[in-house]
Amino acid sequence: MNDAPRPHLTRSVEDYLKAVYSLTEREESASTSALAEALDVQPASVTGMVKRLAECGYLEHARYHGAKLTESGSREALRIIRRHRILETYLCTHLGYSWDDVHQEAERLEHAASDALIDRMAAILEHPSHDPHGAPIPTPSGEIERFESVTLNEVALGLAVQIRSVPDEDPARLRYLETLGLVPGARITVRERAPFDGPTTVSVETRVNAEVIGSDLADGIFVAPVPAG
Repeated sequence: MNDAPRPHLTRSVEDYLKAVYSLTEREESASTSALAEALDVQPASVTGMVKRLAECGYLEHARYHGAKLTESGSREALRIIRRHRILETYLCTHLGYSWDDVHQEAERLEHAASDALIDRMAAILEHPSHDPHGAPIPTPSGEIERFESVTLNEVALGLAVQIRSVPDEDPARLRYLETLGLVPGARITVRERAPFDGPTTVSVETRVNAEVIGSDLADGIFVAPVPAG
């Protein structure tokens, strides 16, 4: 058992835990370089913080193999993720924010809001399961929905799918996706894909004309098979 004193969960610590969680959703571990890019800090800073968080029992870390959350680290990461996603949902639903301008506001508020405040917001929202961008919201006990999804770039031609989620960080990208009708819940069919990472042509169920999107944009759209019925 690790007996090192655990650091106060400062904004920096919470941001690291959240970043490791995000990076390890689709990868086995979070590398130093990936964390540095995600947090916009120098690799040397990442190395020091990862070592500190590993000593305190929040991370498992092996040299050259990246970092993974421990059980306690995952619990804290899910707590801050719950705060973030409830805040985004509340800002959109009750304070008139659009889905493209809530992320940074939630980033600022998530470190100050108490769990009691977040739980009260969740109750007012009638305990939503997903945030405005389609990401699942953890429960107060740290449970979170796991669903199989792939990026739009991985979908076979002619297959009908439903958008599950999109990243929330880039306001301009979110505004553009909205103009195309590419929002969570939208049903789309891949019609054509150019070779060599070329653009993808999709038809959106609610639109008359097909839309053409670049490979980079398609790589950030997570989809799943259309639900039966």
